[in-house]
Amino acid sequence: MKKRAIIWLSCLLALALLICAGIRAVFRERAAGTAVSGTAPLSAEWDAMPDTWAVTDGLGRKAAGQEEAGEPRDRFVGIMYWTWHTWYSSNEPVNLTALIEANPGAADRFDDPVWADFPSDQVFHWNEPVYGYYQTADRWVLRRQAELLAAAGVDVVIFDNTNGTFTWQEGYTALCEEFSRARADGVETPGITFMLPYFETENRAAQLRSIYQDIYQQGKYRDLWFFWHGKPLIIGSAVGLDKKDPLDAEILDFFTFRPAQWRYDAGSEVRKGSWGWLSVFPPTRYYTKDRLEEIPVGVAQNYNDVSGLTAMNMDGVYGRSYTSHGWDTREDAMLYGANFAEQFEYAIEADPEFIFITGWNEWISYHLHGWQGLESAFADEFTDEFSRDIEPSTGALKDHYYYQMVDLIRRYKGVRAAPEASGQITMAMDAGDELWQDVLPRYGAYRGDTFDRDADGYGSMHYTDRSGRNDLVECRVARDEDYIWFTVLCDGEITPPGENWMRLLIDAEDGRGENWEGYEFIVNREAPGETALLERSTGGWSWEAVCPVEYRLSGSRLTLRIPRRALGVTGAFSISFKWMDNTLDGDIMSVYTSGDSAPIGRFKYVYSAD
Repeated sequence: MKKRAIIWLSCLLALALLICAGIRAVFRERAAGTAVSGTAPLSAEWDAMPDTWAVTDGLGRKAAGQEEAGEPRDRFVGIMYWTWHTWYSSNEPVNLTALIEANPGAADRFDDPVWADFPSDQVFHWNEPVYGYYQTADRWVLRRQAELLAAAGVDVVIFDNTNGTFTWQEGYTALCEEFSRARADGVETPGITFMLPYFETENRAAQLRSIYQDIYQQGKYRDLWFFWHGKPLIIGSAVGLDKKDPLDAEILDFFTFRPAQWRYDAGSEVRKGSWGWLSVFPPTRYYTKDRLEEIPVGVAQNYNDVSGLTAMNMDGVYGRSYTSHGWDTREDAMLYGANFAEQFEYAIEADPEFIFITGWNEWISYHLHGWQGLESAFADEFTDEFSRDIEPSTGALKDHYYYQMVDLIRRYKGVRAAPEASGQITMAMDAGDELWQDVLPRYGAYRGDTFDRDADGYGSMHYTDRSGRNDLVECRVARDEDYIWFTVLCDGEITPPGENWMRLLIDAEDGRGENWEGYEFIVNREAPGETALLERSTGGWSWEAVCPVEYRLSGSRLTLRIPRRALGVTGAFSISFKWMDNTLDGDIMSVYTSGDSAPIGRFKYVYSAD
């Protein structure tokens, strides 16, 4: 009898083990999907090919193409992203750069009268984001961030969860929902992961359990999970989890862990298998086994030669213009990002599997009393020069760092060749989808981004925008000996001609002649009547007529026919172009905040014909 009971118990135990193994296998299968590293790619039909878009930034710098960057390689880029811009948003926003410029020396005195006007929990923005003082829950902003990061080639946003047990759930939930919507619209958004507390074992374990149960255990936002060597990545240590606890054991088996290193000057002291987020020059190399796996690069560092880790307003701190060879002394040096360039170029030469960029959108800092030996301290962000965000601002930095990042990522990861044009064809003005579908290349644009904005910002700020009108989704170009046809397709019927309507910008001379933001020609600067008008820049947003242009508006398609001679293109040629609807006259920065553009931002399509 006892022997039979033992046999039954053994069978039950074996069955239980099989069930547990099956459950673990299901979790592994659910996690693994098709990705070994990165996220599952979108369908080719959605591919807008942003790595083939050309761009010249506001400083005249051009992003690399395949000739400079080489062919695509299996490399990955992550960027630190802050989801806390709802938690800290109760007080009115304060622009610290403007405040310090108006009150020289105030930053050095904690008891200066200028600070008496603010509550003790006031946070300060180093400048105003291009989207205003937004909250993370603002889905209109999140969509634009998704598109910019996708176009730059960023593979994963890394949420800063290094404080206590805070996971900023409201923020990451809003982002995941909007990034998933963007993916459904064809935007190859970055994936997501979390960077956990460095030291607090209990806080780190609590965060892991919370994140795992809220997202990964339920299979939520699976299309956004970023995988590293076959499992979802977590940047943090597994210390603090109990492998005897069923939930903790599940978590331990689910993730690829990379412990987070906090030191900026870790050097050779760093242990293998960990990753860094910010470093002084030369950036620390992080190895796993014998592979150079990760290098962190930053825009600036709150560090100096005397104190080491310090506040961003400390003397000699490593700002945007700092390099290991001394400060960049060019006029307006902070616009050019010498610190960022030196760090990133070092990483490109070292060639790790993963580059970690700090950062995208921290924006805020507390005013601290007696921190790191400084009586009046701003720990992580201070002013335009002494800040480390890349997201465009309304201040002096504009979008310069974004396109610098685009260029550096391309030179690290490589890019595809610009698509080739099909042969000459004389197109009918009323040609529809059937005729145009064989004309190559197809220039894709991100759809689904013209919805209205209606969201709270910091303090009493509330932002509304209803400028989204015609959702540009696809462009094509055809040519024969005498004409060039440009056609654009929208997601829905195009509105009748009106103010700031369906403008085509053309760069036919590579910006060598008089131009506005690199474009010599524009069509539809004024709303067309029976014909449209091609105009040429006489310098900036000043234009003179060149010739009438035939156009045809039919449902969701607009087509223009422009004489080649009017653009000065004969024989083989290469031009760049951009469509914009309902952006502002003469303000290139309005491509981020108004209407729609194809492609987004300052990017432009390239059409080359033999």
